[in-house]
Amino acid sequence: MLDFNAWFYSLAAVLTASVIAWLVSVVRRDVSIVDSLWSLMILLGLVAYVVAADSTGTRTTLLLVLAAVWAVRLSAHITIRNHGEPEDRRYQEIRRNNQPFFEWKSLYIVFLLQGFLAWVVVLPAVAAVAGRTPLGPLDFAAVALWLIGMFFEVVGDYQLTRFRSEKRSENDVLDTGLWRYTRHPNYFGEAVIWWGFYLFALSAGAWWAIVAPLLMTFLLVRVSGVAMLEKDIAGRRPAYQDYIRRTNAFIPGRPRSDSELDGNETGHRG
Repeated sequence: MLDFNAWFYSLAAVLTASVIAWLVSVVRRDVSIVDSLWSLMILLGLVAYVVAADSTGTRTTLLLVLAAVWAVRLSAHITIRNHGEPEDRRYQEIRRNNQPFFEWKSLYIVFLLQGFLAWVVVLPAVAAVAGRTPLGPLDFAAVALWLIGMFFEVVGDYQLTRFRSEKRSENDVLDTGLWRYTRHPNYFGEAVIWWGFYLFALSAGAWWAIVAPLLMTFLLVRVSGVAMLEKDIAGRRPAYQDYIRRTNAFIPGRPRSDSELDGNETGHRG
C-alpha cells in the first residue's frame, strides 16, 4: 500500500530541487536547463519515496537501477547536446510571451510545473516499490518493455546526433534508421519505458497508477514533444512536409509509398 507520508516527502524533495534549479536558471538566464533536469527530478521522486518509506526488496532494487540508468543517460545526453548552445527556441518563445518579469514567472510556469509533473509521472515506480507481492511474469514483461523503450530512445538519439553532425543543408531530413518508421523514435521509446514501469505497478496490484503513463504519452505526443517540435518545422524545412506524409508521427510503421500516397489523394479528390 502506498505510504502517503513518504509520497508527499517525495513531492517536497522534487519541488525543492525545482526551486534550486530555477535559481540557477535566473543566474544563467536560461530556463532550458530544466530539460537536463527533468529525468533527474523523476529519479529523485522515486529515491525520496524509497528512503522515506524505508522500502526494500528485489523489485525496489530493480526499479531503482532501471530508473537511474534511464534518468542519468537522458540527462547526460541532453546536457551534452545543449552545451554551448543558446536557450532553446521553445523556451525563448515562452520567455517572449510572458514578459515582463519572466524570471519570476518561470518559477511556476516552468520549474514548479515540471517538478509537479515529474512527481505524478513517477507514480507507477512508487506504487511498484510500495507493493509487497513477489516478482512475477508481469515484472519480466516490464523489463522487456523497458528494454524495447530504451532501444528506441538511445538508438534514436544516437542517429539524430550523428545526422546533425553530418547534415549538409538546413533542409535535410533524417529519414533513415529508426527515423524511417517513426518521426520521433526517441519520444516513442520514452513512452514505452513508462508503460514498462506501469507493468511493474500492475504486477504489484497498483492498476490505478495508469494515470502516469497516460499523462506521459499525452505530454510526449500533444504538448512538449511531437506537437511542439513540429509546430513550425515544415515551414522552416520544406522537405519535412513530404516526410510527414510518408512517416508515422509516433508509433513505428511501414513508410507509405508514392503509389499509396497518390491513391489516397485520388480517393480524396473523388
